[in-house]
Amino acid sequence: MAEELSPPDTAPLSFEDALRALETIVRRLESGDVPLDESISLYAQGEELRKRCAERLQAAEARIAKLTVDANGAVIGAQPFGAD
Repeated sequence: MAEELSPPDTAPLSFEDALRALETIVRRLESGDVPLDESISLYAQGEELRKRCAERLQAAEARIAKLTVDANGAVIGAQPFGAD
């Protein structure tokens, strides 16, 4: 019987580390050499990593602001990312 894998804690991972881990999981699943129980566990881990990456991207987009400058180049205002 396959050993049940517990999902990793994805919170401390950087975006890049989470993306690399997700890519590794996808490669393993695509290989077709993973037993069904482990495939299910890997899929769940991959879904958590995907969510984490999406959250990190959304947070980064929210922090990016479109700056408004005056004729002298001084910042006079900012709008949230994508608010045109």
